[in-house]
Amino acid sequence: MHTDLSGYALTVLDSVGDGVIVINAEGLVTLMNPAAEEMTGRSRRQVVGSRFLDSFKAEPVLVEMVERTSASGISLSDQDNVVLNPSGRVIPANATTFPLMRSDGETIGVVLTLRDLTSIRELEAAVRQADRLATLGTLAAGLAHEVKNPLGGIKGAAQLLERELDDDSDLLEYPRVMIKEAERIDKIIRQLLELASPRGPRYTPVNLHMVLGDIILLQREAAGSRDVSISTGFDPSIPPIMADEAQLTQVFLNLIRNAIEAMSEGGRLSVTSRVLAEYHLARNENRSRMVAVEVADTGPGISEENLAKVGTPFFTTKDNGTGLGLAICQKIVGEHRGMLKIDSKPGQGTKISVLLPLIQSPVKG
Repeated sequence: MHTDLSGYALTVLDSVGDGVIVINAEGLVTLMNPAAEEMTGRSRRQVVGSRFLDSFKAEPVLVEMVERTSASGISLSDQDNVVLNPSGRVIPANATTFPLMRSDGETIGVVLTLRDLTSIRELEAAVRQADRLATLGTLAAGLAHEVKNPLGGIKGAAQLLERELDDDSDLLEYPRVMIKEAERIDKIIRQLLELASPRGPRYTPVNLHMVLGDIILLQREAAGSRDVSISTGFDPSIPPIMADEAQLTQVFLNLIRNAIEAMSEGGRLSVTSRVLAEYHLARNENRSRMVAVEVADTGPGISEENLAKVGTPFFTTKDNGTGLGLAICQKIVGEHRGMLKIDSKPGQGTKISVLLPLIQSPVKG
């Protein structure tokens, strides 16, 4: 196959982002580009010249697609059942097989292409979560307004009762508990209303590193009391981005505070920033540059079961948590056309990445 392609064509194949594997009529792999090597975790030095069936027997869906296209001459595509595992890293992929034909119409092999769907799957998950939050937010807003007035009456009555009782009364503890619990419910209601708030971001140029630096400065005392060390690694090339500074401050304060509280026996917190070039923000959209802010801790991590629930309103592992903080963070990041990703394993800590579009204010001239 190599002898039939010009050096230019081979250079093009080596440069494309999709994986390309060519199999001849005898079932032997004749070409494999670097993207295919990376996605499959196999070296072309080992694969080229070998039978595709032998080299890819761990991916029966791919083997079946290649065999069917070879036998029928029909193109096939599958984006739901192909999962690659190079070096233990799971990659959902779209696989397509095309018959390779000569100019006279004779089929002389099969071309298999592989496209990484990781960013698309992440986006779809983020959209599903946003839909759930929108529904819950609408219900929450109605519920909060219905509860707020009677709650105010209960708290007011408890405060009157507290004032009527003598300072040494054994009953004084009861109205104080009522007031405390009423205030806790009021806090939850305020967070529910914030989750349901229709207000979108108010964009101004925001220096992310200044925002993060101020938050870290304020949290150093809390970190020190828990024997948590804080390190930062900011990319100095990141310019101010168009965002809502108050909302992003709320997001990063919540994430950094959660990370510190997760390390009750001490540990390390790292806050870093970097640019992700050519990231697919959405399907059928041009690749765009994104800023990634990563908050990583060395805490106990999150179990796989709980990881699926993180960000769901009212789910929390904290004794006094409401389970609304991260849901609000996801809402804010989503309104900024960004994405919030959580990576965690028990005993290995947690890393939360906030991806935001690198949008700068227009230059006035």
